[in-house]
Amino acid sequence: MLVLVAPGQGAQTPGFLTSWLDLPGAADRVAAWSDAIELDLAHYGTKADADEIRDTAVAQPLLVAAGLLSATALGSPAAFGAVAGHSVGEITAAAYAGVLTEADALSFVRTRGLGMAEAAAVTETGMAAVLGGDPDVVVAHLAALGLTPANINGAGQIVAAGTMEQIAALVADKPEGTMKVVALKVAGAFHTHHMAPAVVALEKAAQALTTADPVLTYVSNKDGQVVTTGADVVARLVGQVANPVRWDLCMETFADLGVTGIIELCPGGTLTGLAKRALKGVPTVALKTPDDLEKAAALIAEHAA
Repeated sequence: MLVLVAPGQGAQTPGFLTSWLDLPGAADRVAAWSDAIELDLAHYGTKADADEIRDTAVAQPLLVAAGLLSATALGSPAAFGAVAGHSVGEITAAAYAGVLTEADALSFVRTRGLGMAEAAAVTETGMAAVLGGDPDVVVAHLAALGLTPANINGAGQIVAAGTMEQIAALVADKPEGTMKVVALKVAGAFHTHHMAPAVVALEKAAQALTTADPVLTYVSNKDGQVVTTGADVVARLVGQVANPVRWDLCMETFADLGVTGIIELCPGGTLTGLAKRALKGVPTVALKTPDDLEKAAALIAEHAA
């Protein structure tokens, strides 16, 4: 069984959208999306530098647009047995599963990015990845420093979030048994109480959405559970900005469902990297450029639903 996964914020790199715009119809689609959400996605995906695309209000719509372009290039969703997204990648996953239209997905993620950027501006906050160590020990250490385990990613990785002072304290005093702590290039303490103001904006935006039940098995990163109704998917998308991502539980669900292959949408690499360590032996393909579509097609031919 194939699982399609969509990466979250931090996966973007300067120019990563460039080659995808050469696909038939891609440039026109991106231009239409750009007009609709009043953000020049083509510029940010091809010419902007790392600091420009680090901006939450830019990064999130850019990631969803890239995910949708690469998903279309894969063909019919019927090849996949399940779909999931990490953080903002859940909006990409929801669109691919038929819960949201592409237009609604881009509109919703634009509201999400702006709301989270505004919330992040209230207090100087950040995130850091803690690599290795016993998860219980790491979580207890974070709690003692006032930090939130915002992403429990499995495969020996927990991402902490909080104020910059708290992050600095973590870097200076890493949990016992861990290998290292790496500060992340993100612009806020996502998936913590610091993002509560963004939830209010998303609740309002969600009222304007037209939703459908997912046509694929949709795995939520709130708790790794399979969600069967569009209403529940959207409710989770709203609340998830202020609650931790449990990607570890998503991967456990993939295993329970009988995963035999994983394809990660553009800009791929992060989630397939986690899968290689947590789901050993499961073949993966990360879509970085259209050149990777041939490898994805081969995996689909072998493992399609």
